[in-house]
Amino acid sequence: MKGFSKIYIVIAFLTCNLHYAQQSAEQEALSLDSGSIESQFEYLYTKSGNYNAEGKRYEVVRIINLDKLKKNVLDSLNALNKKEIELKNTISNHEATISSLNSKLIETTDNLSTVTNEKDSMSLLGAQVSKGTYNVILWTVIIGLLMLFFLFVYKFRRSNILTQVAKANLSELETEYEDHRRRALEREQRISRQLQDEINKYKKSK
Repeated sequence: MKGFSKIYIVIAFLTCNLHYAQQSAEQEALSLDSGSIESQFEYLYTKSGNYNAEGKRYEVVRIINLDKLKKNVLDSLNALNKKEIELKNTISNHEATISSLNSKLIETTDNLSTVTNEKDSMSLLGAQVSKGTYNVILWTVIIGLLMLFFLFVYKFRRSNILTQVAKANLSELETEYEDHRRRALEREQRISRQLQDEINKYKKSK
């Protein structure tokens, strides 16, 4: 039992020493020259004295430490204000960039819509029509021109045939006319000879 009591006392002593060493290390780590504002307040608390007067507890703080803490707090506030201004400027710049990008996006979208419409449409006599309508009109015009061409060829060939027939008929008519004129001339000559013969006979008979 005595052995266990000694071990317990040794452990308790080591624990107290460890706790005291840890507190000492923490106090040594606290400083007004570094660390957060909260740690600097903790440092100020540890370095301050206290006394009781009229039943109230007062803390006594060195004015140099208080001025140092005040300066650190003001510096931190100034840094935070500066950071806030920088963040606001950054946000403003980002908003301006986003607004510019939105404007460019809208412009790009409009240009894309215009290009798409132009791609899907064709200009016909100064008016924009869809490709489908343009193709229908184009093929209608082409088919109409082809029909007119074939009609012209048909009319031309028919007219040519009629012309050939008319020429042939005219040639036959001319041939018939020449034959008729020749026969009429022969008949006239024959009648003239007969008449002359009759005149001669008449003269001889006197």
